[in-house]
Amino acid sequence: MLEIDSSKGEGGGQVVRSSVALSAITGIETHLTRIRENRPTNGLSKQHCVAVNAVADMTGSEVIGNHAGSRELLFRPGNRQTSQIELDIGTAGSVSLVLQAIMLAGRNHREKLRIDVRGGTNVMWAPPVDSYQQILFPLMERMGIKARLEIKDRGFYPEGGGRVMAELDPIGDISPLVIGDLGELRGIEGICYIQHLKDRIKDDMISACVEMLDLDCPVDINIQRMSGNSKGAGLSLVAVYENGRLGSNVLTTKGHPAKQAGEDVAKDLMKEMFSGATMDVYTADQLLPYMAMANGPSEFTVSRISKHLLSQMDTLETFLDVRFGVERKGPVYNLSVTPGGGK
Repeated sequence: MLEIDSSKGEGGGQVVRSSVALSAITGIETHLTRIRENRPTNGLSKQHCVAVNAVADMTGSEVIGNHAGSRELLFRPGNRQTSQIELDIGTAGSVSLVLQAIMLAGRNHREKLRIDVRGGTNVMWAPPVDSYQQILFPLMERMGIKARLEIKDRGFYPEGGGRVMAELDPIGDISPLVIGDLGELRGIEGICYIQHLKDRIKDDMISACVEMLDLDCPVDINIQRMSGNSKGAGLSLVAVYENGRLGSNVLTTKGHPAKQAGEDVAKDLMKEMFSGATMDVYTADQLLPYMAMANGPSEFTVSRISKHLLSQMDTLETFLDVRFGVERKGPVYNLSVTPGGGK
């Protein structure tokens, strides 16, 4: 049985989500302690519990200690494969983070995995579900992994109430992903979403964003009006290159008005584009598990090495035979992933 101190490194919910999913696909019984010990609110949140329960249910696993506030969790992997999952986080808890655990746990599924999940689609401190469509899933497809999702309703803080339907095809051999150079910039694409707010908010956000994007390339921003039971607006951008994708996103709030939000999301994207990185840190964090199980070495560069990224590497090395290499190259970090430990 693996013993994992969940307070190490980033010390948040990512260690829990990744460990439970990896336990399910490797068959290694896992005991997590000191969960979120260094966070203002210790222990598991409802969002974490939903993700753990989903992984347990879809794999026939036994879990002990999975309740809100729990600082300790025991996960005993099973051998069932359930391919239809419906769950409701019940709050504005992040749909994308719950999907992250479920999709990884579905690595060994022999049938298409269908997921119907309700919660927060666009919330603070979590990737928007749009980034999965714009960046994560296209890069996964280059690795031979086919996933799709449809946003039925948007869910914002505090009500939540968003709904997403996702599918993951059975995963066979995983191809490595090497992005040494982004190549030619083909254009910038965006999704401006708005729900139960005045149109001037999306107008101000888009116009400020386009004005700030002082780049010689096409800019195409689509508008999505949704009708869920919460209200909010935001903008998710992706710079599409010949060999890769870089993204940025923003939410409007009372303290972050539309015009400022539009300027900020454009600035963030250009900062990433001009950094020299070939992958943004958040996407790297989500792709690492699949790279660690690929049939060859992967390589890319990031503008910084976050605690999330370090924690993910540490967790993957605990469960899998994989070696990570990090080398500073001028303004960026070159990150290599070698399955089999380079043997």
